[in-house]
Amino acid sequence: MSKSLYMMTLGCPKNRVDSEVMLGTLSKAGYRLVPEAEEAEVIVVNTCAFIGPAKQESVDSVLEMAELKKTGACKTLVVTGCLSQRYGPELAKDLPEVDHFLGTSAYAGIADLLAAEASPRQVIPDPDYIHSASTPKVSSMPGHTAYLKISEGCDNKCAFCIIPKLRGAQRSRTIDDVVAEAARLADAGVQELNLVAQDLTAYGHDLPGKPKLHELLRELVKVDVRWVRLHYAYPRVFPDELIDVMANEPRIAKYLDMPLQHASDKLLRSMKRGRDSVFLVGLLQKIRARVPNLTFRTSLIVGLPGETEEDFALLESFVKEQRFERMGCFQYSDEEDTAAYEMDNKVPQKTIERRWRSIMAIQKRINREHNKAMIGKKVEVLVEGVSPESEHLLIGRHEGQAPEINGQVYINDGLAYPGELVTVEVTEAHDYDLVGKVIARPDPKKRKLQARTLPVWTAPR
Repeated sequence: MSKSLYMMTLGCPKNRVDSEVMLGTLSKAGYRLVPEAEEAEVIVVNTCAFIGPAKQESVDSVLEMAELKKTGACKTLVVTGCLSQRYGPELAKDLPEVDHFLGTSAYAGIADLLAAEASPRQVIPDPDYIHSASTPKVSSMPGHTAYLKISEGCDNKCAFCIIPKLRGAQRSRTIDDVVAEAARLADAGVQELNLVAQDLTAYGHDLPGKPKLHELLRELVKVDVRWVRLHYAYPRVFPDELIDVMANEPRIAKYLDMPLQHASDKLLRSMKRGRDSVFLVGLLQKIRARVPNLTFRTSLIVGLPGETEEDFALLESFVKEQRFERMGCFQYSDEEDTAAYEMDNKVPQKTIERRWRSIMAIQKRINREHNKAMIGKKVEVLVEGVSPESEHLLIGRHEGQAPEINGQVYINDGLAYPGELVTVEVTEAHDYDLVGKVIARPDPKKRKLQARTLPVWTAPR
């Protein structure tokens, strides 16, 4: 009989893709996925170790799953991902309940590892793996959206970041290989491809011929999906050709996720970001001028060692002036094996928290104002299904809302299928979410997607 499997994924979408590869290889080997950890004979925890809170969440999750070896059906517990890569020997000593630790380049071999009669407890090679279009993979997302990892690893040396040590040097997939996976996803009904990498804009520099991201995008837009969305676009290199593709190709979502990190030149130098504030502001102005109706998302860091009140004031002014449509902010985490760990003038944790609250309060007001400006507008919405909060509401996302991080559109009037693209008129606005009614939808008889067993839901008037 097949063994039951439970997969827990922590951290970023790139980690989620790794879990999908593990699901694919394990499914091919006969494992059966179950929704509850208590039911599983094999539990896999795919961990994150980017910053302190992520490490703590990973450790807590492993300990929680370890308890099921005593009280549940679990016979085998496997820990994979960045935490294993970073602390494998220490974890093996402190967590005897865990049967195997796999590093960031070992996860694709999980089925062979579990099948072997005598397999090592730790498999933590140097990071050098990247999956391909032929690698078995099971999507963990709703059928209408998917993450598409175009490269692995990172060649940047940001002072605060441990990722290159955990994920290795950049390894890009070829254009043909990425397009092949995209075409297969589109054939399965995916409407939205979310491109992810550690550094999206560095795509291809490690490949023969050095293909560029805009060349990849020109091929991807030939695939029959509605949106191709760009995540984690490092701002050091952003050529005019890439801006032109974003502006002129209807299938490229008018959405850009670009982590800027700070606005103080002193801090940008300390972070080893490679560009100053004048360059960043100029790049923002150029992209926004040439890509109409762009939703720009960024992430910032407060509390890097040496950040003064003057540096933070510059950052506050920058956020107020730029009025980002989407923004996230990290509290600096002092991580060993990074350049920032060795820096003097550490910022007290209470000061970091105060600065974080201040930045997030500014952005919350900006979010609310952006959303209020949407009232009365008609937007295309990708319907995701019934809201978990109420069976009387549908939820979906418009072009400026990425999966899981950017808010949603609640539909309280109208009918739609999951995976369908409908026109919604916005009637209400909140800090992060919108409310609206369906005013147009495609003919259900001409749907691209195959018939579903799910019911058709109608929101009440």
